[in-house]
Amino acid sequence: MNESTSIPTPLAPLALNAHDAAKMLGISTRTLWTLTNSGAIPHARVGRRVLYPLADVEQWLATRTKGGVA
Repeated sequence: MNESTSIPTPLAPLALNAHDAAKMLGISTRTLWTLTNSGAIPHARVGRRVLYPLADVEQWLATRTKGGVA
């Protein structure tokens, strides 16, 4: 199959909206907004929208993980 007839694959999101980010983290949207407003969690404002870059949020969570196997 050549490039012009291949089936496009869905792109993974680069950033999440507040609802999806809170759901992914397992926290309430209110808690996420508190973290956002205090600057504690990485986010980007695009116009009136607030987006949470997936890679940055994953790294942010990893730096806060304690315990586990070394």
